[in-house]
Amino acid sequence: MFDDTRPIFLQLADQLASDILRGTYAEGEQVPSTNELAAHMRINPATAGKALNLLVDEEILFKKRGIGMFVSEGARQRIAADRQQGLTESYVKPLLAEAQVLGLTAADIIRLIEKETKQ
Repeated sequence: MFDDTRPIFLQLADQLASDILRGTYAEGEQVPSTNELAAHMRINPATAGKALNLLVDEEILFKKRGIGMFVSEGARQRIAADRQQGLTESYVKPLLAEAQVLGLTAADIIRLIEKETKQ
């Protein structure tokens, strides 16, 4: 389930954020505890805790003392905006730079994307 390319806690945090985006966890809903995540994922509880705390730091989750962690209001929008920015930086800007080198117009790029989505 995890790979060696990035630390496990980052991968787990991304997985939880994806679950929030997909609606697995709604805003205000409780997420699994550190121990539940550790047992389910077969990882060290400290690693699971680090993932949850990262999401708290990013205001995706919030803590209710003695109760657990919950999805923050506006979390889906924050995650989506962050991922859209990442998509732009990692893929759109390099795509546009390469398209410019190739002499492609925006319409050409759109046609290429439409062609690929029909396959």
